[in-house]
Parts: sequence; C-alpha cells; structure tokens
Amino acid sequence: MRARFNGITEKVKKMRTPVMMKRLAETSPRLKARIAGAFYLITFLTGAAALVFVRGALAANLIAGACYIAVTLLFYDLFKPVNRSLSLLAAFFSLAGCAIGALSALHLAVFHINSLVFFGFYCLLIGYLIFRSTFLPRILGALMAFGGLGWLTFLSPPLAHSLSPYNFAPGILAEGSLILWLLAIGVNEQRWREQASTAGSGDRARHAPLGQSLPKEVKSG
Repeated sequence: MRARFNGITEKVKKMRTPVMMKRLAETSPRLKARIAGAFYLITFLTGAAALVFVRGALAANLIAGACYIAVTLLFYDLFKPVNRSLSLLAAFFSLAGCAIGALSALHLAVFHINSLVFFGFYCLLIGYLIFRSTFLPRILGALMAFGGLGWLTFLSPPLAHSLSPYNFAPGILAEGSLILWLLAIGVNEQRWREQASTAGSGDRARHAPLGQSLPKEVKSG
C-alpha cells in the first residue's frame, strides 16, 4: 500500500513540475518585473536591517541573499531577449556574490573577497542589458552601470574604506530607482514581447539547417 502511495506521489510531482514551469513561462513580463521589484525591495530592507540590528544580522543577511537569488532568476528571464549569454553571465556573478555573502555571514568563506565586488559586475551587466533593451528606460541602465562602479571600489579594501560611505551612494541611487520603477510600472510588455520574438527568430535562424537558412535565390541558383 505504501509503495503504491509513493508511486502515486511521484506521478503527481512529475505532472505538477511541467505545469508549474509552463505557468511561470506564461506569466506576463510586467508581473515578473513587479515580483522582481518586490524581492529587490525586501533585499534592500533586510540588508539595511543587518547593518543596524547586530543581533539579527545573520538571519537578515540570509533572507536578503535568498531574495536576491529570486531577483537574479527573474532578471535572467526578463533580459534573455536582449542577450541570452550576457544575461546568463550576469546571473553567474550574482549567484556567486550571494554564495560568498552567505558563507561570509556564516564565517565559512574560503576566499576573502567582498561579495559587493560580484554585485558590482552584476550591476554593470544589468545596466548594459537595460540600456540595450527596448522595454526599460535607458537612464536606468546608465544608473545601474554607475552603481556597479561604486560596488567595484571594494576590489581594493583600502580604496573602499577611504571612499566610504560615499561609494555606497551610486548603488543605492541606481538600485533604488530600479526598484521603484519595477514596482510602479514594471516593463513595457508590448516592447518586451517584440524583442523576445526578434531574439527567438534569430535563435531559430542560427540553429536551422544550412539548406533551410539559405535564401530562395541561393537555393534555386
């Protein structure tokens, strides 16, 4: 009886996973952007709480890291139509930063490098992707790139210390502006779909067999 129950449970899980993935894929880009903005806001608030309240700093840091992972995954999906490879690279830097941040909070970090360095590269890439997109204002992309440069000052601890707290300002301004835009407006859904359609057509053309990708004139000649 138990084996039968486990078999039914496994079948339900197998049926549920594709359905969940399909629903996520069908979620409107505007809603995804607003969800990303909500997780981004929680990341900011819990990160600030970790700096203010020492007693709950560990829990706040872990919550902030988990929420930023959600932001990273949603951003990867949102910016795939702009450039899939750069969106994936950006996600790699962000997830590496989240991992380093969690290990540092637990005093298990092997590499003594500030996680803000990884987020600096992440913000630079996201800024570029926003700038190249058609569904978000370019000024947000410029601000994110500027914010990334502020986080990259932590590549040199003495430099970061000498510039503190002013080197925090670009990142707070840039990411705060992006959060507000995502929560209030999201993305231009029509332009996102147009860019996604264009990117999808390009991917199909690159992976099509040589005979199918040649123009008719070349084939007939």
